Amino acid sequence: MVRRSRGAPTPSAIDRELPNQIALPDDICTDRNFPLINRFLTERGLTCRTRAVIAVWEDGKHEQWRLHCFGDPAAAAFLARFGLRQAGDGRTRGVWRRQGACEHILELGPLSVPEILRN
Repeated sequence: MVRRSRGAPTPSAIDRELPNQIALPDDICTDRNFPLINRFLTERGLTCRTRAVIAVWEDGKHEQWRLHCFGDPAAAAFLARFGLRQAGDGRTRGVWRRQGACEHILELGPLSVPEILRN
């Protein structure tokens, strides 16, 4: 069984306290993009918590995504900069149900999936 650190909040506590959530495909949050995202947040004084969810589409395909969770609507600046997707109403519980067919996203604004992770 996987155990959570005593100091780490549960996903439901994060959803409750930080309801403004922006989703990014997990592959796009790696490599050179990670410091780019952190620098953007630091320069604007934004703080967020991240947590992983599995996005599941109607066609049965699934992909790991990373939620960037904010306590205030400052998430709009983050959304506008990276062209991300709003993750719903702050009640994403491990699985994020998506409409339509799965489309693998390789680029979002200045972010792109590293070449080694592309299929």
